[in-house]
Amino acid sequence: MKEVYDTYCKDGYMAAAKGDRSVRTHNKSDRPDNVVEKENEIFIKCSRLESELPSFMRSYFSYLRGNVLPMTRLSYLHEVKFFFNYLINETDLTSAEKPSQIKAEELNELTAADINLFIDYCRRYVVDDGSSITVYENNNKTLARKKSCISVLLKQLYRDGIITKNITDAFDPIRVPKPGEREIKALQDDEVMIMLDAVSTGSGLTPHEKSYWEKTKLRDKAILTVFVTYGLRLSELQQLNVSSFNFSRGEFKIYRKRGKESIMPINRSVEMVVQDYISNERASVLSRNEEDTDALFLSLQGKRITERAIRELVKKYTSIALGTSRSSGYSPHKLRATAATSLIGRGNSIYDVQALLDHEQVTTTQLYASHKMNVKRDLVKNMEWELERKDDK
Repeated sequence: MKEVYDTYCKDGYMAAAKGDRSVRTHNKSDRPDNVVEKENEIFIKCSRLESELPSFMRSYFSYLRGNVLPMTRLSYLHEVKFFFNYLINETDLTSAEKPSQIKAEELNELTAADINLFIDYCRRYVVDDGSSITVYENNNKTLARKKSCISVLLKQLYRDGIITKNITDAFDPIRVPKPGEREIKALQDDEVMIMLDAVSTGSGLTPHEKSYWEKTKLRDKAILTVFVTYGLRLSELQQLNVSSFNFSRGEFKIYRKRGKESIMPINRSVEMVVQDYISNERASVLSRNEEDTDALFLSLQGKRITERAIRELVKKYTSIALGTSRSSGYSPHKLRATAATSLIGRGNSIYDVQALLDHEQVTTTQLYASHKMNVKRDLVKNMEWELERKDDK
């Protein structure tokens, strides 16, 4: 049974009316329906989570709506609910039986030590759902995000006078590698060619994978080519429509974070693979739903391809290029890194690459500029001690 949200309250929340009807979007903007529906889907999820949390947190909800991106807002609400469930199930710090029953006075009694114990708990915890037991392990980056979410919550409640003390300064520090310390993972140009050859010819695929490849090779090739040419984010590519492309003008439109629109030029390679897919493979797949009739990339079931399906096909073809297992293949975000390093490696301006990839800060783009794909290989190629030793004999 689906939940339908028909009206908006004055404070921006959607009022829920449960029934068998599906969610309907009344779109009067010039943005495609699928983009607006995606935003509404996130909004509905956030509203549902807020209804499961205490009502005294309304100012915190308002703060998130006005200061963070929708997906970040959703992530913060998930983390807060997880923290409240921890207080209920793992401690005696609250008498509540569900998150919405937690009292402001109980949060006011929390100490920095309580939060530090929660972060330590998150390093490794076990969930038993009755049918299976799952062990979750989190790295320092994830722990830092959880700590940040709780810090934002408690600071906002302190500012609003709901709690009387700010304990966040006493939280234990979490060592997270700086951006410059992390190894940037991206395909080299020769690996990109191996990947595109695999999707073009089926080389490296198992017999089972080949049976699907026969039906989706043009779609998959178009997806991979667009990724490594423009460095699009996963959501930006998944939301592309046929109407997004204006081949006569040689451009297509994408929808970025924060509601931004960008016009991207179409080069010859992208035009060839996208046109080939639209004219041949896509034409043989019938859209099952009216809302998917304009979707550019369709599944075999005639629906807009999901982000999960895109991740899986990217991992599959990048694993062939890397000569590794399917589980060790790269994510779509690493194809974004591939586009960045390849563009900079070809001598393009760092500021032009920043604009193409929609980095808010040029320092993000500079990480790719300082990352030289073959620098380590070049350093050691003339240090062949064993070969030199044998040559001397």
